[in-house]
Parts: sequence; structure tokens; C-alpha cells
Amino acid sequence: MEFLSYLITGISLGSIYAIIALGYTMVYGIAKMLNFAHGDVIMVGAYVSFYVTMFAGSNLLGEDPSALTTGAVALVSVLLAMVVCTVLGVVIEGLAYRPLRQAGSLAVLITAIGVSYFLQNVALLIYGANTKSFTSVVTIPALKLMDGKLVISGETIVTVVACLIIMAGLMTFMKYSKSGRAMLAVSEDSGAAQLMGVNVNATIALTFAIGSALAAIAGVLMCSSYPALTPYTGSMPGIKAFVAAVFGGIGSIPGAFIGGILLGVIEILSKAYISSQLADAIVFAVLIVVLLVKPTGLLGKQIQEKV
Repeated sequence: MEFLSYLITGISLGSIYAIIALGYTMVYGIAKMLNFAHGDVIMVGAYVSFYVTMFAGSNLLGEDPSALTTGAVALVSVLLAMVVCTVLGVVIEGLAYRPLRQAGSLAVLITAIGVSYFLQNVALLIYGANTKSFTSVVTIPALKLMDGKLVISGETIVTVVACLIIMAGLMTFMKYSKSGRAMLAVSEDSGAAQLMGVNVNATIALTFAIGSALAAIAGVLMCSSYPALTPYTGSMPGIKAFVAAVFGGIGSIPGAFIGGILLGVIEILSKAYISSQLADAIVFAVLIVVLLVKPTGLLGKQIQEKV
């Protein structure tokens, strides 16, 4: 029973990693760049949701608000976080990455790290370094199974369901929509796609917008489960989600999902049965082993470099 409880917690954490990793893998698969500022977009989304909920709690909600009112406020806070992060993602792409489209990968990497530190320090200036206690946006009750021996929190249920819906929605979008097919064309060959009439800049901007909106959802869900919020909240989850994307095969949407789930399960089981201090080291060690055996990740494809 204890193992099952840890496994469910691992799947919940892995679902958060998977949602973040989907943003990484889309941007890399289509724009061929690593957006290391992605983790800090998570933090921005969480702060937006936090302040919207706090404002509503002190100004709009009464002493004893109904579940429906609380749920509506939570939904509005998530939607506003998505809007702010979507705009932020498009602005970052337009100002920081688009001028470097033809530059080397090292210049893009250094810029991404610079954007990450910039967002962290702006958050420090605006919000301060004190840890905020995040109020969960999930209002559904916990599920009790086996006479209460196994309890699945509302946050876990919402996180896993949201992850499955997002992944299914993204795969459908990529396969059947005009914009999705444009993304696939740009990922295969951006030059040929441009010749065929695809607006490459708009397609890449849309990719950043979708990835940033997903980061907002992940940030809110993560802080609902782990309620400490600081300007550095997104750093480590962002790195782990990048590991999950590489683990599953960067550029592959199902790979990001599988990589995220596996990473979350490995991390929680390592904390439970081996050592909480060594859990992160074990996660990165597993990544190294996987890449030694299969360098492209679990579902990644070998890409032929054009010369």
C-alpha cells in the first residue's frame, strides 16, 4: 500500500515534469533551440495565479465563500497566468531569440541563460525573496480508496488528468490543424517550409506561446501540490523537465510525456527507499545511463545534419 501511494505521488510529480517538458520539446523540435528560461516562466505563472487568488480572497470573496465561487476564482487565476505567460513567451522569443535565429547554438544557449537570470532578478525586485505560501487552486476533494488506506489528493487527480488532456490535445493539434502541420514542416526544414508559404517567424512565435501557456499551467499545479513559492521556484523543475525531455527523446511529444512520468516516479521512489539527499543525483545518473545506451532518448529519432 505504501509503495502504491509513492507510485501515485511519483506519477503526479511526473505529470508536472511532462507538462513542462512538452514546452521544451516543442521549442527544440521546431525552432532547434533550448529555451532555458522556460523554468522561470513557470515561476511567473505561479506568481500571477497567487496574486489573483490573494486579491480575490481579500476583496471579492466573503468570510465563507461557496465551492463554486472558489473554483471560479481558481479558474480565472489559471487563465490569467496562461495569458501573461503566453505574452511573456512571445516577447522573449521576439526580443531575445529571433535576432539569433542564424547565430550559433552557443550564442542562443548563453542568451537563454541570461534571460533566465533576468526573470529571476526581476521577480526578486518585484516580489522579494520571502517564500510565499501558495493557496491550492484545486477545490475537488481527495479520493479515498480501500477503506481510507489509500488517499489520492485532489491535486494529484487534477494534475494527472490535465497532463493526459494536454498531451492528447497537443498531438491532435499537431496532426490535424493547419498551424500544427506548419510546425511539423518548420521542424523538418524551415527553409523549404518558407518557400512553400509557411510564415516561419509566426510559427515559431506560436510554439513559444503554447509552451509558455503550458508552463503557466505546470507552475500553478506544481505550487498547488508543493505550496512554497519563491523567485527560484521554477529553476530546478525546469532543469528536471529538460532532463525528462532528453530522457524521452527531445523533439518527441510522447517522449516528453513518458520521460516526465518516469522521472517523477524515479525521483519519488528514490526519496522513499534510498535517500532524499541522493534523489536528484539518482535521477541524473539514470539519464546518463539511458543516453549511453540510447543517445537519442527513449523515443527520439536520429537526425541527419545537412551539410
